[in-house]
Amino acid sequence: MKKLFFGALCLAFLLASAPEAEAQFNRKAIKRNNKRIASYRGKKGGFGNKVYNAVGLSVSALNYYGDIAPRPNRVSTDISFTRPALGLSLTHRFGPRYSLMGQFMYGTLRGSDAESADKADAENGVYRYQRNLAFRNRIKELSVAAYFDLFENDATYISRVKWTPYLYIGLAGFHHNPQAQAPAAGLNGENLGVAAGTWVDLKPLGTEGQNANLESTDVNFGIKPYSNFQFAIPFGIGARFRINEVMDLWADLGFRYTFTDYLDDVSQNYVDLGVFGTNNLARAMSYRGNELPASDIPALIPYTARNGETYSTIPGYGREHQDNMRGSKSDKDIYMVTTIRLTYILGATMHKAKFR
Repeated sequence: MKKLFFGALCLAFLLASAPEAEAQFNRKAIKRNNKRIASYRGKKGGFGNKVYNAVGLSVSALNYYGDIAPRPNRVSTDISFTRPALGLSLTHRFGPRYSLMGQFMYGTLRGSDAESADKADAENGVYRYQRNLAFRNRIKELSVAAYFDLFENDATYISRVKWTPYLYIGLAGFHHNPQAQAPAAGLNGENLGVAAGTWVDLKPLGTEGQNANLESTDVNFGIKPYSNFQFAIPFGIGARFRINEVMDLWADLGFRYTFTDYLDDVSQNYVDLGVFGTNNLARAMSYRGNELPASDIPALIPYTARNGETYSTIPGYGREHQDNMRGSKSDKDIYMVTTIRLTYILGATMHKAKFR
């Protein structure tokens, strides 16, 4: 009887103390969970929410550096010929500092001797003004570039840094097609077959003798047609700013170092105007000095070309000679890209739900 009474007493004590023990256990579990949530910074090693994709839309300003520039130096450009470009991008972020961006961009480059060169500058401007070449080139560029953030983001995308400077470098392939506006008539008044002011593709014309049978003694002998498809190295600097949990604003200044000198269809020397045969349009687009106002043209000198025709040109232009340079093949063309980009992080809602 005593044993039965003692067992019942122990059971009653256990039942009475169970809720208190369970409450103590729950309080400890809650504290542990609260600490985990408070210290949560995403998975280590660049995984989890620190890896994400983003799509972007950009607006850029393009500037050209090449033979048809105001002055004969690498940093000379005419800001008045700044032209817009639009871009679409997809970015993959790998971790605290590194991202890879693929982008398609479409824009236009422009240049004009008559509008950019200073004809009062006897050393540099007069030659370029009297050359009187001009072009436009519509660029379709596909690029992949690596971006390196200067400020490390060791948290999830939700807790990413408010802003960071960055550097980028990559590889681009692009299609280009230099064009120029046709004059009203040929050098001797010939019909060119196109209306004045029509934009004409320059590559098929071979304005520096690419399609002609040049003599072995010609300065441009061995010249080959250039390709409309080219490669470039994009590089630059910028800064990215966090707008909200899922959107960033990028601003960068970059350059495209190309592997061609024909963004402007200008690279080597003038050729004898007779090498164009019966192609009056090619001849008119190769040499354009006679289109300037008469007051800006010195006395013209006639010569008999290889096709038996006589053409009058400004001395130093429009005829075969080693000193009659149309451009300089020693430097490749470059274009500058100044960009504002807005990006949106993909799958943000899903990631946020996992975080919670």
